[in-house]
Amino acid sequence: MTSPLTAAPAALTLPNGRPAAEGWTLDPNTVHLNHGSFGAVPLVAQERQNALRAEMDSAPVAWFPALPSMVGAARADIAAFLGVAPDATALVPNASGGASVVFSSLPVERGLEIVVTDHGYGAVTMGAERLARRWGGVVRTAHIPLGATALEAHEAVVAELTPRTGLLVVDHITSPTARLLPVESIAAEARRRGIPTLVDGAHVPGLYDAPLDGLECDFWIGNLHKFACAPRGTSVLVAGSRLKHELYPLIDSWGAPYGFPERFDTQGTLDLTSYLATPASLEFIEASWGWGAVRAYMSELADYAEHTIAEAFAAITGEDHLVGVGMPVNALRLVRLPDGIATNHADADALRDRVLAELGVEAAFTSFDGVGYFRLSTHVYNTTADFDHFAERCVPALSEWAHEQSRAH
Repeated sequence: MTSPLTAAPAALTLPNGRPAAEGWTLDPNTVHLNHGSFGAVPLVAQERQNALRAEMDSAPVAWFPALPSMVGAARADIAAFLGVAPDATALVPNASGGASVVFSSLPVERGLEIVVTDHGYGAVTMGAERLARRWGGVVRTAHIPLGATALEAHEAVVAELTPRTGLLVVDHITSPTARLLPVESIAAEARRRGIPTLVDGAHVPGLYDAPLDGLECDFWIGNLHKFACAPRGTSVLVAGSRLKHELYPLIDSWGAPYGFPERFDTQGTLDLTSYLATPASLEFIEASWGWGAVRAYMSELADYAEHTIAEAFAAITGEDHLVGVGMPVNALRLVRLPDGIATNHADADALRDRVLAELGVEAAFTSFDGVGYFRLSTHVYNTTADFDHFAERCVPALSEWAHEQSRAH
């Protein structure tokens, strides 16, 4: 199946001419279309991490005293990849962990207001709600239409800011709705008002070059284990203001007397080999294709996939399944599902599990304002054949399941 609206990009290959997928260890009997949730680690990085673990376990007394300096070196490599200063960058297990650091460390006053958006990642929003409860405050939610322009999204967030706002939490790329938000202008307005801003950039590393250029926020969090393909449990907390000195790891350790970010480099006997192996992933992708070419391929493949799958649904339902996202993302896209399925978070997760169990496809489904979506994501190991398979096998099944559900109601 091909789309008349978008060209099919040629599949990427390894330098030896073999398919790009052979650089990973993904099960070839499963179609992997959900890189955006948990990522996928290249074989070279797995091997590097396994070698580091073997070194750690062969001589733990030598390993752990030397570990902070090794973490610091990896941190410097990761900061260079993101285009940020190493002394503004701490390593944390995941973006939610970075948000939790901010929530537990930030000086706040009783009765504070925290502003979030209705596109926020659920776990991060829950953390903001817990912080508000702890200090007798409230959470205000900015409602942003899915198709909102950058200006409209900016105005929706700024409208919720008040003199009581003690923290603003806003996504760089939204997880449930696969769209960008104008974090540069939002953060600039918050800074003008003296409001600390946490930008959740969980999906951003690897998708955009120098993603913090032009963005002046107090805190920025991003997962390296998604599109940058690092071993899981590798993320950054970038702190760009004097408030960085308030930040402490969630676990008190012997690094506590050090400044930021060095105090994060010492975490007792935790296995931090994921941090140390991350440069191997970054270097593998750069050496094999170059990050610029990878980003272009992911975007072109997402264009193809989005239209191919939307057209497959339209051929069955007679409806338009393309989604007018206001600020689309290069490698993450939404396609509207038939009415009645994945209309809430729990049902979307259940649909993900059913598609994997019955159809052998790893896919992401989300919901927003009671509408269900297929959230596709692309990476170098994906090809047009993967999305053709979804259109030919999964689209008819999803359409039938939606029809069955409508009859049941």
